[in-house]
Amino acid sequence: MELWFTENQNENVRFSIKIKEHIYSEKSEFQKIDVYETYGFGKLLTIDGIIMVTEKDEFIYHEMITHVPLAAKPSIKSVLVIGGGDGGTVRELTRYKTIEKIDMVEIDKMVVDVSKKYIKQTSKNLNDERVNLYYEDGIEFVKNRQDEYDLIIVDSTDPIGPGEGLFTEDFYKNCYKALKEDGIMINQNESPYYEKERKEFKRANKKIQKIFPIVEVYQFHMPTYPSGHWLFGFSSKGIKPVNKGINDWNKLDIKTKYYNTDIHNASFMLPNYVKEIIKDEK
Repeated sequence: MELWFTENQNENVRFSIKIKEHIYSEKSEFQKIDVYETYGFGKLLTIDGIIMVTEKDEFIYHEMITHVPLAAKPSIKSVLVIGGGDGGTVRELTRYKTIEKIDMVEIDKMVVDVSKKYIKQTSKNLNDERVNLYYEDGIEFVKNRQDEYDLIIVDSTDPIGPGEGLFTEDFYKNCYKALKEDGIMINQNESPYYEKERKEFKRANKKIQKIFPIVEVYQFHMPTYPSGHWLFGFSSKGIKPVNKGINDWNKLDIKTKYYNTDIHNASFMLPNYVKEIIKDEK
């Protein structure tokens, strides 16, 4: 008998992956966590029935959420990651010798523990000596920080359950306060394609525009996420995401599978329908 995992992306669209084995299933204090071994995508991590990570395509998401801000501002030394319990974002950050401190705040310890046990591809660098793990609410954590970080990465789930508070205006204001001069915030910005995700993208972008002087959006292709067309937000106190220094990133000789400086520049060239959404919110 064939076994399939199916995510209901909306009332009219379903996405299915053929699975070999259902490896893990447990409900934490916050959410239901499952791990599958699949035929086409390697190990698959889901939360509340929604795809978070697959071994086959996770590199796209994690490279684009980290290397874009690091190329825009090479002097980054202190980073806060909110969410990202699978460890992929931290893995990419630890590739930079210039980074001195990485604080990762994940509300659900079970996500980290499960990732360490089953998805070592993403979690393998969580034990780096520069990484400090905090198992607490990122919303509360960032309230008590001021002028502390060069970069904040909001590696959040969708705005439901424990991720909901990471899309509020107060949270973005606290991130602004926690950043140093010329600090950068990257946020998971949903998709502009289907109505549900587009609504959240519009809401988040509108709130951030009230707070940061520089607010841009960039895109990437994520095969296992709804529609495949996904966005990150780049917000800064002073650094522009596309600047003269971007090509200096190539001197670092960091080997990537998706990110390069051509992709960096091109990712900020948005389709007209996305530009219209942003224009309407402004």
